[in-house]
Amino acid sequence: MTARRGGRDARTVVQRVVVVGGGLGGLAAAALLAGAGHRVTLLEASSELGGKSRRLVLGGERIDTGPSLVTFPAVWEELLRRLDGPRSDPGVGGLDLVRMPEVGRYYHRGEETALPVAPDHPWYPAWRRFCDLHAPLADDVSALLLADPLELATLPALRRLLAVYGSRLTTRAYLDGLAWLPDGLRDILAIHTLNAGVAPSRTPALYASMPAIMAESGVWAPRGGVHEIVLALARLAEAAGVEVRRGEPVTRIERGRVTTAVAVHPADVVVSALDGGRLTPLLAPSRARVRPRTLSCSAVAVYGVLREDLPDRVAAHSVVLPTRPDALYRSLEAGDEPADTMAFVNLGRPGAVHPNGRSTVGLLLTAPADGGSYTLDHPFVRREVGRISAVLGLGSPLTDQLDEHVVLDPRHYGSFGEPHGALYGTARPPWLSGPLHRPSYSDPWRPWLWRVGASVHPGGGIPAVLAGAMIAVRRLLRAAPA
Repeated sequence: MTARRGGRDARTVVQRVVVVGGGLGGLAAAALLAGAGHRVTLLEASSELGGKSRRLVLGGERIDTGPSLVTFPAVWEELLRRLDGPRSDPGVGGLDLVRMPEVGRYYHRGEETALPVAPDHPWYPAWRRFCDLHAPLADDVSALLLADPLELATLPALRRLLAVYGSRLTTRAYLDGLAWLPDGLRDILAIHTLNAGVAPSRTPALYASMPAIMAESGVWAPRGGVHEIVLALARLAEAAGVEVRRGEPVTRIERGRVTTAVAVHPADVVVSALDGGRLTPLLAPSRARVRPRTLSCSAVAVYGVLREDLPDRVAAHSVVLPTRPDALYRSLEAGDEPADTMAFVNLGRPGAVHPNGRSTVGLLLTAPADGGSYTLDHPFVRREVGRISAVLGLGSPLTDQLDEHVVLDPRHYGSFGEPHGALYGTARPPWLSGPLHRPSYSDPWRPWLWRVGASVHPGGGIPAVLAGAMIAVRRLLRAAPA
């Protein structure tokens, strides 16, 4: 498949490509393939695009679900560069990224700190030492996000990372080997691996570097909210010529065609942005064997509009750690309700990021992927809301201050993602995650089938999903006939 932006190369064989799933990965892949000169149809079962990154309107106020921050903005810039044409029009791919004042405020065992750690905090000397070691790896991590791990060009970056980690190749092993780290700071650094849905013993040591890189290089939010990325991707796909069909659930995927509830779509190539648990039943015949699986975590997310603003001391992004992080990791792997959990509290003050007139809040409780249904009255939710509210110094449960609210739970996430609600699908050992992740982008049994999305390239949030789509499309274009 040989093509150039702005018109098809004379040697290009136009392929009929069907992209299944309108999340971030599916939208990015569709835009790139259409931009390369191919006929692309994107099928989304829901009436909304974005996958887990959607937008709610409660009481007239805007609230975005899914990720709340963006890291490595160079990945977005690279996506626009590869699409080329629409970049010059800020109404198509433009995002106004606002740098946040801090990564977040962290609460653990009576300690409170921000990242970056303030100079007057007792942990500052250790934090400064850690940052001096890891923050310089930012460019290497960016390069690894965007480069195909099979390319020799990645070797210098890998060598520099391995020079830091040595033989301690998991997050847990690496952080435990730093005897000079205070225990509380070590727990805060390690808990970031739940951004990939799994314990630090299951992630490469690379994840240990992320808090320092984020603190030094910055974390961002698009003006208007993270869902603006979905809207921008949809505009980019439309500008590239993608036919987007919403409300059209796929019932079967096979060589040469994709069948939905309303039509049959011929396909030379299929790109799946679905979780493996959703994709496998759609394939005919299925070569997959049913095996016991360990799943990544799920969440119980409470989104609401506040009657009154919270005190100024409550940060825009707070992270409340469990009393015993290792006990949480064990509970999540076993699929059991934890004694207490890690929680994100995302506070949106009027006009800060969203164009809202009242404050909004997202309270995200890390939960096992049990497919369960939760309400504010569920004992786990009620207990954790009380604990978190007390840690933040609020005089009453945070949920008592909500005017309107909605609860998204594992059953909700399971309705369109992994059936049990696992946010990143199956948990994998560290040597099958990161650059060497499984499943890979291509299917060795089905050369016409490719995969993108959060369950294919987990961790790293939005940059990993977008960069994964770029890598997959580049491989696909090289592999397809020209």
